[in-house]
Amino acid sequence: MSERLIHISIPQQCLTLCVGAQAVASYPISTGRNGAGEQRGSGCTPRGWHRIRIKIGDGLPLNTVFVGRRPTGEIYSARLAADQPERDWILTRILWLTGLEVGRNRGSECDTLRRFIYIHGCPDHAPMGIPLSHGCIRMTNRELVALFEQVAAGDRVLITDQDQCSPSLACKASITT
Repeated sequence: MSERLIHISIPQQCLTLCVGAQAVASYPISTGRNGAGEQRGSGCTPRGWHRIRIKIGDGLPLNTVFVGRRPTGEIYSARLAADQPERDWILTRILWLTGLEVGRNRGSECDTLRRFIYIHGCPDHAPMGIPLSHGCIRMTNRELVALFEQVAAGDRVLITDQDQCSPSLACKASITT
């Protein structure tokens, strides 16, 4: 089987799933409101090469609420949101990322894993295509489930600040990098 790779374009707010040099899916996303950056506490989305460290939430219902990577037993609803308006909702599934580049996104004050950077679901009304997260990569719940079912722990993830989200270019660029 060909290698799977996720390419994320921060400027285009787009995630592309590549299998070999072929784009098999592309999704709108929402990355860090504070832009691209690797520093702990910055609220930025880290760039560079990563891997999916672990997949969390397989088989759980849509809109399952997570805190500390554990399901709380809650299912997100408008009422729950109204009761807790300041909560940062992590829903449905989690793909927890670990950086691969020492000094850039791994180790010290720039460690993606220790920053708890995920690809995760969010409320259905949250806009995609606009950077609004605290550094994670947000997706709609249904699209996240589709992605989750196609990837595995260990698959590579390339997060770039390149101004492109052409699926075929993303896959070719990711393979040659």
